[in-house]
This record gives sequence, C-alpha cells and structure tokens, in this order.
Amino acid sequence: MTSVEHNKGGHVVTMRDVAKVAGVSVATVSHVINDKPGARIGEDARARVHEAVAELGYRPNALAKTLSQGTSRFIGLVADAIATTPFAGQIIHGAQDEAWKNGYVLLVANTDGNKAAEDEAIAMMLEHQVHGILYSSWYHREITVPAMLHQTDTVLVDCFAAGGGLPAVVPDEEQGGRTATEELLAAGHRRIAFINTTTPSPAQSGRLAGYRAALEAAGIDYDESLVFPASPEQEGGYAATSSIIGSGVTGVFCHNDRVAMGLYDGLRERGLRIPEDMAVMGFDNQDVIAAHLRPPLSTVALPHYELGAAGVRILLGLDPSSDTLPTRIACPAIPRHSI
Repeated sequence: MTSVEHNKGGHVVTMRDVAKVAGVSVATVSHVINDKPGARIGEDARARVHEAVAELGYRPNALAKTLSQGTSRFIGLVADAIATTPFAGQIIHGAQDEAWKNGYVLLVANTDGNKAAEDEAIAMMLEHQVHGILYSSWYHREITVPAMLHQTDTVLVDCFAAGGGLPAVVPDEEQGGRTATEELLAAGHRRIAFINTTTPSPAQSGRLAGYRAALEAAGIDYDESLVFPASPEQEGGYAATSSIIGSGVTGVFCHNDRVAMGLYDGLRERGLRIPEDMAVMGFDNQDVIAAHLRPPLSTVALPHYELGAAGVRILLGLDPSSDTLPTRIACPAIPRHSI
C-alpha cells in the first residue's frame, strides 16, 4: 500500500514523480500535499508542487490521508544484505520485536548493496512518512550516509559514519575481544595466540585491542609474534595451523568462527585434540558453525538482535544516544566445549 494513484494513461503516479516534475524533494511534496504544520516551504515551490499534482493526476490514497500530522506508525529499515545473512538477520528480528512492542510496524527493504534500489527504498519510506529509518549493514563498518537519510530521523545500525551527525549503534568489538581472551585465561591458559584478519576493519583493530587488554590485566606481556594474520575464512584458519602449533601456545582466540573451523581441521589432521591439546575460542556465534562443530565451539556472540532493538529504542527516544560517538552493545561469551 503506497501513496500512489493511476493517471488517465494508467501509469502509477508517485510522490517521486511529482517531486521530479516540480523540481523539489520527496519530503517537500509530502509536506505540501499533507499541509504539514510548521513546514517552511516557499510559495513558489508550493505552487510548483500543486501544478505538478494537477498535471500528473496524482491523488494521495487513503494511507496518505491518515498521515496528515506528519508521521506514521511505520519505522523503516534499509539494509544491504542482512535479510539474506542468517546470523545478521537477527537485526531485523530485534528491530521488529522492539517496534511492535512500542506500537510501530517495521517496513524492511533489502537492497543487496544496489545504490539505485537503496535510493528507491528510502524514497518509498519517506513517501510513507515513516517515523524514522534504521540503516544497517551486514557487518560492522564505516559508511557514507545516503543523502536522503537526512530528510528524516535516522539511526545507523552495525555501521557508523565519522562526522556524519547521525546516531549509531555498533557491537563493542574491543570488549568482545577482551571477553574471548578472558575465557581462555579463566580456563588456565597463559600462552594464548590470536589469529586476526588481514582485512582492516573495526573488528580487526577492536578485537586485537581487547586481546591485549585482557593479557595486560592478567599480568601477561603482549607478544606480537603470537598474533597471526590470516584471511577471515576457513582456509585462513587451516593455513595458520602449523604456525600455531610451532608457537607453543595452549589456547587460540580466532577472529571468527570460520577461522576456528579451519583450525579445527588442521589440528585434527595432525592428531591433536580440542580442547585437551589445544583450546580454541571463536567469535561471531554463527550457529550453523559454532554449535555443530565437534566439540561445539566456545565463542563470543555478535549481538545482532540487540543491535536492532537498540536502534529502534534510540530512534524512538527511549534510550540515550550521541550523534558523535556510537552506542556500543556488549558481545557476550557463549561457552561450549572447545576450551
């Protein structure tokens, strides 16, 4: 259901069509059509909108008429790929539950990283006069904020924009790295390796910082030679096996569960047992991997459900937030049987 009507030629006319003909933004068209109180729109722009409406035969439908006060009970979520990513899809679940609890309905658009689809999705949500938009990526990274997001209240989820002026909610990577290392320390390990990704990212730097902080707090000197760079997938963990064994460590913190899965393979080929001969700690809690390895993998969870829920709470003003520093959500340990 959208704010559209068919003109005499059968074409579906939208607010975007009106905005294009009038030379104004979709938000301006919305404000004029719904006579939004307090909207600062010049008479010339207002007249062009009315002329475009008449020319195109646009007529708001029943939904638009219910939005005359400026916002709806909809919250938008625009994502690059999380709807098709099993563990990251929990962001949608958390946002949906929190929205429903507060009397809102979530409108989800999965763009697969397509810029044109993303612009269309955001324009559609502005046309529906959503209360605000959550903009999310399937992994934690810095982004460039789409310009149209500045036309409504927006919260970034699992991503951030330095200097972008928008609140963001992200996983606490450093705390997660610290927690993973602390789990190994608590199991009695003192010589612990870290297999880290070669790809620059908040996860790469944050998890390393957490690893170092946990060692320092335990009175163990940081040894750079025990940090092994690897590609962030199964092959990376497998390739690091010989170096791990040769380092004399008794425990390994892996950058993610896929790396841990590769290390499992390498250790098993060499006749080593987990955790008796080598303790292994993962990160991400990808359930299709971690819970089904033998033995099941102890790991740290990325808090995707809570990221989505917190994003909605921030959007609705229920949680304090900052436009300069992201809100960080804790990554909890998921103990199983590999340490």
